Amino acid sequence: MNPIMQCFSIVLKCVILAGATAWIILLLLPWFPWLTREHLDADQEAQDFDGSEITVLIPARNEARILKKTLDCLSRQGGGVQVILVDDQSIDGTADIARKYGRNLTVIDGISPPAGWSGKLWAMEQGLVHVSTPLILLLDADIGLQDGLLAALINKKRHEGLHFISLMAELRMKNFWERLLMPAFVYFFKLLYPFSLANSKSRHVAAAAGGCILADTAIIREIGGFGPLKSALIDDCTLASLIKKTGSRTWIGLSRSVQSLRAYERFSSIRDMVARTAFTQLHYSVVLLAVVTLTMITLFWAVPAGCFFLEGWGRILCLAGTVSMVICYLPTLRYYDRSSLWCFALPLIGGCYLYMAWVSAVRHWQGKGASWKGRGYIDFHILNFTALSVVGVLQYSLLPLAS
Repeated sequence: MNPIMQCFSIVLKCVILAGATAWIILLLLPWFPWLTREHLDADQEAQDFDGSEITVLIPARNEARILKKTLDCLSRQGGGVQVILVDDQSIDGTADIARKYGRNLTVIDGISPPAGWSGKLWAMEQGLVHVSTPLILLLDADIGLQDGLLAALINKKRHEGLHFISLMAELRMKNFWERLLMPAFVYFFKLLYPFSLANSKSRHVAAAAGGCILADTAIIREIGGFGPLKSALIDDCTLASLIKKTGSRTWIGLSRSVQSLRAYERFSSIRDMVARTAFTQLHYSVVLLAVVTLTMITLFWAVPAGCFFLEGWGRILCLAGTVSMVICYLPTLRYYDRSSLWCFALPLIGGCYLYMAWVSAVRHWQGKGASWKGRGYIDFHILNFTALSVVGVLQYSLLPLAS
């Protein structure tokens, strides 16, 4: 073997062994970001729930097909709940469907967002003006709440002295692509934003899932409403960060009682959903995209391959890394009642999400920017979120800050 090939072989082996080591480190991290212990489900025994202190704020754009189910779920939560729906210039009759519900529901006809505002945040800003209750529930128009969920949220908030609670909705998992990719979507999010660190008192770590957020109305107004995050496409984590910096306590968890009603019938639907913000999360950085590409290939393909092509301690380390990879993913599958056999699809899953990241980058380079429900967003400045490739380093650096 010539010196160049020998050097390449050594570098390749070192990269593979580093990937195997990364899986082992992730498994052993003291705050276990891969577990699903942070969760909250509906209080099925809640009776005579009084929701008069809550206003549900729903931004809606072209949600006529889903909205009725969302409102039906809200109507079963309890008496006195006020609902404000801001129709973000829908063209499919969304506002007409909402107005048929009548009592305790106010429909606001939204106007075009000013320069620098994303449509969803501008809709919520318009609705916030009309909120007079001490608590506000920010709810996406495609989210269904199981009976007793609001009661469970209120009880947790009071018992733990929280000011801001966010629940990650259970995504639909009915067809092949949803079953393959949706559990991993939640899994990757938990790796990027470890819930146990986000729920700590540290102001340096915060996370939220924007589909379902219960917060003190006064806290939202204290940070200036939604203006400070008006151009953030990834607005939920930005909001949690601003809330936490006020000294308020935040909490994020999973829930099977908060369910996304949106169907992703084809792979292209999931691809477009992820590609909308994937390159944005990398701050439009070619360097980070290259690092993520190398990392995903190493973690999901090279490490399992090393079990067959390496020898001695290298093979043992790759076997340990592959086992760690499987163990880390199992809790998410079990939480959503998925078969453990989906663990063997992780190389395919990793490849799919890497492809989506590249689609996002190519669309950005073509000048298409991000687009959602017929409205485009180009080059908005947001927080510089860290790539998957440095999750382990980031988490270890934050350990002294967590409590």
